[in-house]
Amino acid sequence: MKILGTGSVLPKKIVTNDDLSKFLDTSDEWITTRTGIKKRHVISDEKLEDMAAEAALKALEMAGKKPEDMDLFICSNVVNEYVTPSLACVVSEKIGVKCGCYDINCACPGFLFALDMADSYYKAGKAKNILIVCADEPSRMCDWTDRSTCVLFGDGAGAVVLGEGDNVLATKINSQPNVDKLWETRILESTPYINKMELNMPLQMKGKDVFKFAVSASTTEVVALLDSIGMKKEDVGYYIVHQANMRIIDAIKNFLGEPEEKFPTNIADHGNSSSASCLILLDECNRRGLFKKDDILVFSAFGAGLLSAAAIVRW
Repeated sequence: MKILGTGSVLPKKIVTNDDLSKFLDTSDEWITTRTGIKKRHVISDEKLEDMAAEAALKALEMAGKKPEDMDLFICSNVVNEYVTPSLACVVSEKIGVKCGCYDINCACPGFLFALDMADSYYKAGKAKNILIVCADEPSRMCDWTDRSTCVLFGDGAGAVVLGEGDNVLATKINSQPNVDKLWETRILESTPYINKMELNMPLQMKGKDVFKFAVSASTTEVVALLDSIGMKKEDVGYYIVHQANMRIIDAIKNFLGEPEEKFPTNIADHGNSSSASCLILLDECNRRGLFKKDDILVFSAFGAGLLSAAAIVRW
């Protein structure tokens, strides 16, 4: 397939590290040195589905496509206010998409899992024009008295429209199932028959373990994927890495031995926006004209599951 258009939307509320220090035992220096994050956009009065719809319309406009042109719509989302229907259905109603649609919950690598699925549909001859939207609000998953998690996240939505082409050169999805490292639970509606212990628990993360997994998964998968299609690191124009933590990005960069200018980032201003992260970064780079025709983009993302994925795209 080929990327025809990109779009993204951020909430208007900006929360700085100094803002957080007013009610948390933290500081700008403590957060910045550990994460590289200076501020983040968080949902206040916005609805996630409205942001997702706006990002989709921006991508469609850039692609020169209409909602009714889409053959498939995949939406990546971890949690939102709707239990059912899917966020994809809610967004479809808002923007007029009429094709089949569904949600996936693959956490931070959600875009790359969706891209892998879209490419498979295209190769099977079942879809030519595909919309992917990644919309997440991890700020609603955190305990805002826990400085180990709430300082990391921001909200947002990103979208991409894919059409006919041969520019998606390779994709690979992976898992190392380990629920204990990054998880959240919530209590469902009660019934007269429930007698098991249940617990509402905000996002829990074993940071050191997730860090090690992210660096190991990203570096090994990127190298293996490049090797699989006979490409070298020198062929890569840019690495679009999930914006989880600047230390993780630096570790990946140092392992690969690639120059800093190949690693665009926006984590300082946005924090970790889960599956929307890569698409927001992609759209911002695209709209400021960073990419040239035929540039090779390598994507890498990792998150809860533990899941990881990589992709190589020719611009």
